[in-house]
Amino acid sequence: MPSASRPARSPAWLVVALACAGQFLVVLDVSVVNVALPSMRAELDMSASGLQWVVNAYAIAFAGFMLLGGRAGDLYGRKRMFLVGLTLFTLASLAGGLAQDDWQLLLARAAQGLGAAVLAPSTLTIVTSAVAEGAARARAIATWTAVGAGGGAAGGLVGGVLVDLLSWRWVLLINVPVGAVVLAGALALLPESRAGDRRRLDLPGALLVTAGLATVAYGISRTEAEGWTAAAALGPLAAGLALIALFLAVEARTAAPLMPLGLLRRRSVSSANVAMLLCGSAMFSMWYFMTLYAQNVLGYSPLAAGLALMPSSLAVVLGSKLAPRLMRALGARTVAALGAVTAAAGFGWQSTMTADGAYVTAIMLPGVLMMLGAGLSATPLASLATAGAAPGEAGLVSGLVNTSRTMGGSLGLAVLSTLAAGRTAGRGTPEALTAGYALAFRTGAVVLVLGVALMLLWLPRRAEKTGPTQTPRPDGPGAGPVPSASTSASTSASTSASTDRAGSTDSGMSAS
Repeated sequence: MPSASRPARSPAWLVVALACAGQFLVVLDVSVVNVALPSMRAELDMSASGLQWVVNAYAIAFAGFMLLGGRAGDLYGRKRMFLVGLTLFTLASLAGGLAQDDWQLLLARAAQGLGAAVLAPSTLTIVTSAVAEGAARARAIATWTAVGAGGGAAGGLVGGVLVDLLSWRWVLLINVPVGAVVLAGALALLPESRAGDRRRLDLPGALLVTAGLATVAYGISRTEAEGWTAAAALGPLAAGLALIALFLAVEARTAAPLMPLGLLRRRSVSSANVAMLLCGSAMFSMWYFMTLYAQNVLGYSPLAAGLALMPSSLAVVLGSKLAPRLMRALGARTVAALGAVTAAAGFGWQSTMTADGAYVTAIMLPGVLMMLGAGLSATPLASLATAGAAPGEAGLVSGLVNTSRTMGGSLGLAVLSTLAAGRTAGRGTPEALTAGYALAFRTGAVVLVLGVALMLLWLPRRAEKTGPTQTPRPDGPGAGPVPSASTSASTSASTSASTDRAGSTDSGMSAS
């Protein structure tokens, strides 16, 4: 007979469902915003270069605080951080949906990104803690993986329906009732867990890297109006670089750094992170420009734009599933380069777009190539980086991979949107807009070709093994291993695929 003083343990399937619901919200919210961008700009009178901040405010906050959120879960409890992150995410969604000025929307998006950075790292840990090791845990992680990929894939369609039937505000407001239900269930049913280590939170590191990245991105965006030599652009660029340099100095001296610089001395870790940053800088912005092209140039409705990009959504999932099989036959370095080459071909094709392009050749086929390549390259890069980690470092290294990807994407979007706006030169004709978007894709193709060269020259031929294989975790050091190398590959693939589909960020924004 159970003791009256001991609360009944919640069914594992219910715990997994609640954790997956949190992950779904984070991933869906990034991708669902893309189709609403033209409507947001029209109602809030945002500039073309300023529109990128609807995406980048979220992405920069998420990237800067992702590892800190994972460490906070270790120290203060995964359930507690899940609740804190979800509450902040839900309240920020409400604020964004009610925004009357562009600055209010951007502030709300940054708060959403901070909430996601606290929430997302806890989701996978809660899943793995709720299910016993073995086949059942593998199935639970597969469910978490599928939810992340599904949230990214469904975002365009859900966003299109909401914008067409209601307004752009509902792509944010929809999170409020859903978040409230998940919050109530999590409060009552989720178990608490923590790693038990007593290392401090590196809050100065998180603040410095986030502020540095945001300031550099702002400086880049100012070059469109002021030019690269103007003080209004050079000032923020110099300040941002100084903040990043200060971040590196802090990380070198603190006892519990957010990003231990010693890890970057390993060839597998440093090369994979630089490759991920380069690939992310191009691939991250694909959905941003494709959505604008479909609606602003070809005249698609938000729903039609979401449907038009569904094949690309499926392609990134397909690529992430094919990658582990190809890695066994060809090796991780070759598959990573193959994925980047495939994506570069898609970017090059997309750069030939015209103002009256047909759907199949102007959106579907190049989009499928771009995202198939994204899915193929992400898994081997994550595998090369994390396989070289010691048992206690796998969560941190995998977090670094996804942080590099998101940071690269944020800076890449700032550069590419600034180039596109500069080519458009304030003209709103379909031909001028097309020329700007085409330049962005052409630049992305060049970056990916450079990425291929870097991979072939710098990535190790095979992963460097330093300890027992384990699944990388999203919540940083101290989380402990999850058995199974195959799970590790699929989880990393899911996160990267979800991030690519999210289009400009972020979640599978979690560092799987």
